[in-house]
Amino acid sequence: GPQTRLTMGIDLKAGGRVKNTQRTAPKSENPYLLLLVKLYRFLARRTDAKFNKVVLKRLFMSRVNRPPMSISRVSKFMKSKEGKIAVVVGTITDDVRVLDCPKLRICALKFTDSARARILRAGGECLTFDQLALMCPTGEGTVLLRGPKNARESVRHFGAPGASGSHVKPYIRSKGRKFEKARGRRNSRGFKVKA
Repeated sequence: GPQTRLTMGIDLKAGGRVKNTQRTAPKSENPYLLLLVKLYRFLARRTDAKFNKVVLKRLFMSRVNRPPMSISRVSKFMKSKEGKIAVVVGTITDDVRVLDCPKLRICALKFTDSARARILRAGGECLTFDQLALMCPTGEGTVLLRGPKNARESVRHFGAPGASGSHVKPYIRSKGRKFEKARGRRNSRGFKVKA
């Protein structure tokens, strides 16, 4: 007889299945960001460049997913890429540990005041995304970078502190002799959890 296809149904009571989880628009109501989204939606549609699609996707992202990037980190990645533009969908911050800032051309959503001042003093350029769209609509001659997402302090707390082999930072009231420093932490007080 005719074969019956057994397909698994979806639980409509529970709201069905999640079909798409990525954002299709930013949550932010910032009018300038929304204008950039409009511009890059157009470029992503009308050009074949993957660069525009990636930038558009990153414009939608939450702040946690748009980590800041310091001047020192940008200069490290741009060492052998003279004449190219560094593109960061996020904030560019200053790094006081760097004594002399190289000449950089950076396009970013935002620059801290001190970072902007240092880049300009070194003879570099701070570009916005609308300027970038006019200069290189396909992203040619650019280097797309992003900051360290797991550098947030809160990431250190993810997991189970005290478990064997974990280096998770516990949430404690204060860092001192009397706080979570005894049993399980040192040999003289019962035992020490080995890494």
